[in-house]
Amino acid sequence: MQTALSRPGQCTFCAFRALQRRRLAPQCQDGARRHRSITSRPPRKLLTRRPDASNIPRRDFRRDNAVGIDNYSRRKESVYDAFGELLESQLDHLENRFSNGPLDRVTSWGITSKRQLAKKLEIFGESVRDAVERASKHRIISKKANPLFHDLRQAFISGHTPALAAQLDFRFMASVVESRGPINGSTSDLQKQLADLRFPFEWYPATRALQRTIHLHVGPTNSGKTYHALKRLETAKTGLYAGPLRLLAHEVYTRFNAMGKKCALITGEERRIPEGLDCVMNSCTVEMIPLNTMVDVAVIDEIQMLGDNDRGWAWTQAFLGIMAKEVHLCGELRTISLVRDLCAAMGDKLIIHEYERLGPLKCDTKSLRSDLSKLEKGDAVIMFSRIRIHAMKASIERITGKRCAVVYGSLPPETRAQQAAFFNDPNNDYDILVASNAVGMGLNLSIKRVVFESLSKHNGLVLAPLELPEITQIAGRAGRFKSADEATKQGATELGKAGSPSEHVKSTPNVGYVTTLDGFDLPRVQEAMATTVEPLKSAGIFPPSDVVIRFAALFPATTPFSYILLRLHELVTLNPQFHLCRLREQVEIADLIQPYKMSVADRLAFMSSPITLRDQGFPQVVVELAQCLSNQSGGELINLKSFPLEILDQDINDYAQGSKGYLRTAEILHKALDLYLWLSYRFAGIFRSQALAFHVKGLVEEKIGQCLADVRFDETRRRRDNYLKFKALEQQEEIREHLGEVDGQLETVSASDISIPAAWENGKFDDAMTSTSENRL
Repeated sequence: MQTALSRPGQCTFCAFRALQRRRLAPQCQDGARRHRSITSRPPRKLLTRRPDASNIPRRDFRRDNAVGIDNYSRRKESVYDAFGELLESQLDHLENRFSNGPLDRVTSWGITSKRQLAKKLEIFGESVRDAVERASKHRIISKKANPLFHDLRQAFISGHTPALAAQLDFRFMASVVESRGPINGSTSDLQKQLADLRFPFEWYPATRALQRTIHLHVGPTNSGKTYHALKRLETAKTGLYAGPLRLLAHEVYTRFNAMGKKCALITGEERRIPEGLDCVMNSCTVEMIPLNTMVDVAVIDEIQMLGDNDRGWAWTQAFLGIMAKEVHLCGELRTISLVRDLCAAMGDKLIIHEYERLGPLKCDTKSLRSDLSKLEKGDAVIMFSRIRIHAMKASIERITGKRCAVVYGSLPPETRAQQAAFFNDPNNDYDILVASNAVGMGLNLSIKRVVFESLSKHNGLVLAPLELPEITQIAGRAGRFKSADEATKQGATELGKAGSPSEHVKSTPNVGYVTTLDGFDLPRVQEAMATTVEPLKSAGIFPPSDVVIRFAALFPATTPFSYILLRLHELVTLNPQFHLCRLREQVEIADLIQPYKMSVADRLAFMSSPITLRDQGFPQVVVELAQCLSNQSGGELINLKSFPLEILDQDINDYAQGSKGYLRTAEILHKALDLYLWLSYRFAGIFRSQALAFHVKGLVEEKIGQCLADVRFDETRRRRDNYLKFKALEQQEEIREHLGEVDGQLETVSASDISIPAAWENGKFDDAMTSTSENRL
């Protein structure tokens, strides 16, 4: 791993760009500028200082891994050194976040000044470097002898950079808090007892008293799994559907009501109850599933998500806790073993229904070579940014003359339904779809070919590559048999007819195709299509709220709640069938709201809300809403000063920072309104302007639409950025794999020997160069 990865203030992506000695366009350097905001600090002395990186050939881990005892020690040393360099970059990121962030976050830790904070950061950084040096030079890596290095290493192996960053956060916080003296060591045994989460089945005693029948519908995408489960739900008197996206919940809600079967919509930010609904029939997001309500039939979609490291707890909670006579689970084949074991442990009857894909899926042998004119009717271009989606839409329409529909998660449900209808209707001129990975979660769209624009996305914390199952799930949406519109029309004439597990959707088979926009991404897609995904090994869980409340009671009242949460996660004991889901931004949220008096239950509710702290200005929104909750008053929308409501009176072109600045502010306001609505359903007596919030949200969406209509991007910049992300993530993955390797040689499929063509330096991309890179890949 090159020395550039250890340069202060740079993430892996930024360091890789610096290593390539390329001068990128300003908009691509925003992240790097943010990380380099502390310019007065002299560069740190690294663990292993080397000459200038430009004179060093790229380390080939595969060559270092040549079989032989003589190479083993050298290989371990090189891997630990590389990990040390990665830790340096993460330490700088940690320092920048805390130094540039509000001091309020660390006040509850006992830090009262920036100088004191800088000193604590310096001490912690030295302890990390010492731990890495002990591992690299003396091979001390056990948990007992070198616990800090062991925990950091394990975090990176299991959860990539996000887990490593979270572990660094916790270790820094623990070093500060515990330096003030022992925290209630007398209750350590009771703490361990409460942290025993080996038996999550016992958290739902009312459900365990039932004899449930579990129907597991498994198969590849486009095999009719959800179709059959929903046909059974249609015949039930009471029931519910739980999906991963509010767009999916809205789709089922719309479909059932169009059939004449009254159904309510329940998501975190919205609830629609039709008039005259006299029984429980809900379509909801999986986090909102009512566990204490008895129903005849429950459908839980995308059940493989219970293995997710972030949201898996919601699927596990729904599966273990839903009170239904019949529970229909829809998902991938890799869930069979885990679901069978969980059903056996709960004493539930399990019936497995396996399905075959209703049409073939093929991976193209060539990419589009970044030529948008090669897009055809029925193509869906997959991207992972709302702004980039609209920029791509404009480029496609300009180059091809064909109209594009757009679909992404934050699109208002009615607008999404309209856009999907445009694309699904073969008789209009909306030939191409530009969409996010929301299409991979089961949205019914008549896609002929899936085209990946990129294979990496921001996961809320850092840039991360798509996992192989994510790629295959999105790719599998090509060749859909039936769109949502067709399903609604057919369902309206078949209401009351149960669908048997062996019944097939009556439609003409379609062949689905998948490819990429750029050649360097295609091998990864081909690998995903040819790989059999391993079975799920465990289901995600979070400590239930009553456990957290009892655990928090063991600590002094002045103990930071974030420390209590992380301490609980550190002590947790688990059954091998379960894993603990990651704490994402909850720790930072806990620190922000620490100064405000509220119950532990209210803190947990607030921390579960849809908050994205990486948006500039959003922490102020969180703090003001926390003040309202603490004071039990002041929650009227019109009085909230952190909400930039004044932009609604301004024209997007007259804004001081231009239309792009207006768009950033409008998006912050939109997210703030989503948070307000979420809180209004849980603290209705405080946040009382719900109707006004819905109205203002609609106005903001119109303004955002105006801004996005003018978004453009440079194709040369897009391709260069995607390639650099591809290479940076590949290097990080190499370190992670080799840190986790004990012996032997890993076989990896990699494009690491391909350098950026020299002409790319000047922004020249022609078909010959793209073809050369693609053939080598």
